[in-house]
Amino acid sequence: MRDEAILPWKRTLYIVVFAQLTSTIGFSSIFPFLPLYVDHLGARTGLSVELLAGLVYSAQAFTMMLASPVWGALADRYGRKLMLERAMYSGVILLFLMANVRSAEELVLLRALQGVVTGTFGAANALVVSQVPRERTGYAMGLLEVARGLGIAVGPLLGGLVADAFGYGPAFYVTAALLLVSGLLVTAGVKDGPVEKRSPEGQPGMFRSWQHVASSPGVAATYSLRFLCELGRSMIVPVAPLFVQTLLVGSAHLNTFSGMVVSAAALATTISAVFLGRLGDRVGYRRIILICTFLAGLFYLPQSLVNSGWQLLGLQALVGFALGGVTPVLSSLLATYTDPGEAGAAYGLDNSVNAGSRTLAPTIGAAVAVAYGLRATFVATGLLFLVSVFIAMWLLPGNRTFTGQQKDLVHPV
Repeated sequence: MRDEAILPWKRTLYIVVFAQLTSTIGFSSIFPFLPLYVDHLGARTGLSVELLAGLVYSAQAFTMMLASPVWGALADRYGRKLMLERAMYSGVILLFLMANVRSAEELVLLRALQGVVTGTFGAANALVVSQVPRERTGYAMGLLEVARGLGIAVGPLLGGLVADAFGYGPAFYVTAALLLVSGLLVTAGVKDGPVEKRSPEGQPGMFRSWQHVASSPGVAATYSLRFLCELGRSMIVPVAPLFVQTLLVGSAHLNTFSGMVVSAAALATTISAVFLGRLGDRVGYRRIILICTFLAGLFYLPQSLVNSGWQLLGLQALVGFALGGVTPVLSSLLATYTDPGEAGAAYGLDNSVNAGSRTLAPTIGAAVAVAYGLRATFVATGLLFLVSVFIAMWLLPGNRTFTGQQKDLVHPV
């Protein structure tokens, strides 16, 4: 009993949040220079640098889409902490290997393997949800989103500085070190939540677990919203720097301003995530989703009409504020619609849906831009979020109350 008092759910939450912050800084720090690293390495197969640069991103998202449900189902059987440790320590090894590759093709292969064995977001969500009181889920998911937002805001700047000062290899080593720190924090400070014990006859198979989660009322609608919202947000990624270039013709600070646009949205998300998550705990997650997806669509549409970089930055910040209520609240909705013993399966599938949208989004965004112009991509994104409003309105069930059985599976405050 004394040991239980040493590790309450809040301590687990704060350790995982800090580990999520350091791991996100690490992973996102390599994003800005990956295409440049591909160009530096060169191709051995005759493939174009542009194609290999695209594969460096899409290969990881595609394999993560396939692997995440498997890891999630295993988490429910063998422990969520173990799955988070697996994701972080595997990432350390792969990042060291990436620093020493000899060709762009080798880098693509390692990125594909990274998608198979990592996936810290889904693992962290499952671990936290298994221990946090159900009525505090929005607060917990908001804190995790704050960590991710700060990591995405800080990581690219850190990675760019290290790569410019010391080269690409040291930048990967710094990333690996941050991920190692994250893993050690989880290993030393986190006690795993309860894993439902069943006899072999009563233990559902992996496919049956997925089927049960997906068939739960509200889950399919939540996954649909996750897919559409992530698709919309990620469609902008390949287009935004090119659009900034058209707004700042001849500017000597193009890269800096492009980074500022990304950071403005990420920081706004960070500021709003905890507030909106907590508000969802009080007024209902469905209501927050309706408001935030509507506002995101409303703020994306006028970005197609801006004629200055500062107008774009301001609207991106407003979008970021609205998105602070989307990611954590969708994660909270999954907790209300599924059983605590299926957290791994639920968030594994969720991570797969997320990765699937990120696999498709850059290609769709680029296709829209080629066919209709860069500005049309912002219109398409705004419309996706407005479609999400109607899906949430018509398909999401009302908020559930938490059963006594669910409360028994979390640590007391």
